[in-house]
Amino acid sequence: MCLDIDDTLIDCTAAIRRSLHILTGRGDLWPLWDLITEEHVALVVAGELDYATMHQRRTDCFLAEIGICADAEQVSSFERRRRELLDHSWQLFDDVLDCLEWLRAAGLMLAAVTNASGVHQRKKIADLGLAPFFDHVAIAGELGVAKPDPVMFHTVCLGLGCAPTQAIHVGDKLDTDAIGARDAGLGAVWLDRDRIGARAPEGVHTVAGLAELPELLVSEYATIGVPAQRGSGTPAFTVRNSVL
Repeated sequence: MCLDIDDTLIDCTAAIRRSLHILTGRGDLWPLWDLITEEHVALVVAGELDYATMHQRRTDCFLAEIGICADAEQVSSFERRRRELLDHSWQLFDDVLDCLEWLRAAGLMLAAVTNASGVHQRKKIADLGLAPFFDHVAIAGELGVAKPDPVMFHTVCLGLGCAPTQAIHVGDKLDTDAIGARDAGLGAVWLDRDRIGARAPEGVHTVAGLAELPELLVSEYATIGVPAQRGSGTPAFTVRNSVL
């Protein structure tokens, strides 16, 4: 089982909204920040920027868009302060720990799969107590490849010791996570927390929260049973086509 991190397990959007509000005094800047981030992450994925440079350029671009003319040191200072605020703002969604406990109790191997940079993401995973749940962590900033590239998903499967057809990926982005996983040969689940209601394409399942994931796995990917207690060492249900 592969799980995206930001806005799947960690409420990243809420934390960034708060940090931007504190730093600028405005509460309407998340859509702009998100758009600029997507544009700059695409340059990282294309190999045109490293993550450190991307962070600096993204913040520079953001400040310019809201009418703040800043020099390099001021941009760096803004970014450092934003990071400090975020380090104290990360929170898990309420349904995360119960879901992870269930998945582990069911005997599934778990991988965290993220397009973020390594240092920041590993710190978040550790600080929020997620690290013990995962058998493997795949971070785009460390691998040099990112979702939805099939290489990213196949690298994760290699790390778990399974074929793509033996894995399921869950994430909040329909294109990057769900469709990317499906096209790479994995089972695909779109986590639609915002209840956008868009019709998922063929081969993609949809859940509105992680509390719905166990039922989906049992009904769509498993043949019998309920989860065993965590640490029992015996998976409680047989998974169709050996899906992990």
